[in-house]
Amino acid sequence: MPPLRIGKFDVRSRLFVGTGKYSTYEIMQEALEASGCQVVTVAVRRERLIDQQGRSILDFLDLNKYVILPNTAGCFSAEDAIRVALLGRDLLEKQKNPGANWVKLEVLGDKKTLLPDPMGSLEATRQLVKEGFTVLCYSSDDPIAARRIKEAGAASVMPAGSPIGSGQGVLNPLNISLCLETLKEGDASYPVIVDAGVGTASDVTVAMELGADGVLLNTGVAHARDPVKMAAAMRQAIDAGRLAYEAGRIAKKRYATASSPFDGVISYIPGE
Repeated sequence: MPPLRIGKFDVRSRLFVGTGKYSTYEIMQEALEASGCQVVTVAVRRERLIDQQGRSILDFLDLNKYVILPNTAGCFSAEDAIRVALLGRDLLEKQKNPGANWVKLEVLGDKKTLLPDPMGSLEATRQLVKEGFTVLCYSSDDPIAARRIKEAGAASVMPAGSPIGSGQGVLNPLNISLCLETLKEGDASYPVIVDAGVGTASDVTVAMELGADGVLLNTGVAHARDPVKMAAAMRQAIDAGRLAYEAGRIAKKRYATASSPFDGVISYIPGE
């Protein structure tokens, strides 16, 4: 599978994996390894970087293996998201990580739904692009909202399959398809990554079969009964879904179509 180009970044694996919600950093390490991912997202608010034992998550990420994608998770205004993105860039520049100049932008509308604030997302995208960021912006599955974010300069739009952490998978395949059609109009290479709501490997496959260029997930692995096995399943689902999309599925039909033709069948009558 060819690398995915996002702004100035070439991404080998199309599975993006979050680092939150794991019971221990050690299990997180094993799951990331099993997933085969190259890009890991890290929420850069300080309280999300340090565990109860005072250990930094960055000490458990091999920066020779992974590219960190800073995440503005937990921000509910454009101003807050911009400030956190700038802090993340400063932090990663000190770590000499190549992901310092990109950001996974989230501007959330409320704490109950965790759905994106469309106006705040637009405002933050415009400002962060001016600041020199490669912006990957979390969006609803509304194709018009997605188009506006692209027009604001986002290097990638990331429509939600379903609400964050819900495990409901791709609730509205039609809308995701419309987002893909809208965002890729005039530029088939524009990267669209389905983000949020993945519960299991089949959800990843569905997103990729629709034509998504990648999938970002966290809870579906971190809260699985066996996170390491689930991460391995997600890795295979990415490849299966992409191959199926490229192969082209058969058309759905109302009635059956025989796999073998009826014409030319020789009838056998006992005794003849």
